[in-house]
Amino acid sequence: MLVNKNLDLKSITVWLFFIIILSACAKKKEVYLFSYFTDNGQDGLHLAYSYNALEWHTLNGGDSFLTPTIGKDRLMRDPSIARGKDGTFHLVWTTGWWDKGIGYASSKDLINWSEQKNIPVMEHLQSTKNTWAPEIFYDKNNDLFYIIWASTVPELFPEIKTSANEKGLNHRQYYTTTRDFNSFSPTKLFYDPGFSVIDAAILQRESNYMMVIKNEMSIPEEKNLRISFTHSLDQGFPVTLSENISGNAWAEGPTALMVNDYIYIYFDKYREHQYGAIRSKDAQTWEDISASIQLPKGIRHGTAFCVSENVLNKLLSKKTYQ
Repeated sequence: MLVNKNLDLKSITVWLFFIIILSACAKKKEVYLFSYFTDNGQDGLHLAYSYNALEWHTLNGGDSFLTPTIGKDRLMRDPSIARGKDGTFHLVWTTGWWDKGIGYASSKDLINWSEQKNIPVMEHLQSTKNTWAPEIFYDKNNDLFYIIWASTVPELFPEIKTSANEKGLNHRQYYTTTRDFNSFSPTKLFYDPGFSVIDAAILQRESNYMMVIKNEMSIPEEKNLRISFTHSLDQGFPVTLSENISGNAWAEGPTALMVNDYIYIYFDKYREHQYGAIRSKDAQTWEDISASIQLPKGIRHGTAFCVSENVLNKLLSKKTYQ
């Protein structure tokens, strides 16, 4: 009997342990945020939230959380946010159409932000035409932030024949890395598949990495999304990309998000002034769920990411919203 009672006590202890763990997880329930801009990006950073990754609602009454103060055009386009292991949120963005740097600010709560600063990532290459759509990615395996963006550098990749409004731009992806946002590695070429590409976004699943990227070619006409995979960011992504995964609409600004067993990819159908989304469990077969998503009116090019419910509750308390 003593043996049985001891076993019962052990069983009870184990169950209590799991109950405590489950309760802690429930308190730290993850929700989803979406950083985005509206119009031309002049009023700054907007945020939306969702509990199911389908229905998204504006925060702060639809008003901006951060107004741009740097760059030639004083814009905050393509806001991308990643969170480090210390809980700090790091934001990068496009500051203007023809700048050679990108914007940066940080925050502990997404409400109160640091002073904005310019990261001069392409100023060493004077022929650089632009520095667009920076994406920030935190590699938790190496405790390292990657900042990736698109630039046209004619001395490296000559301008090409494009549609009339694209000014012959021939983008490649460049990058820098940092651990503290004070010192940065020298800018290097990140991805060159042999044609113009922009908007690279990375999703990490354990030791594997998926990149979704836009084929930017207009002659021949493409403007669609492709994906590639690697086991090592140091080794880079293969130059051979998948087939078009985004359909016939012109697409840009992809962002990838893990939702339970699914990979969700959201993207801006910018000629149609609509947002699209696809999902997959195996990253091979994709289901179009565009008809199932509801995003704030006027949303443009952003980044979806997970936060705890505590972070969301603080954002919700900032201002009454509809």
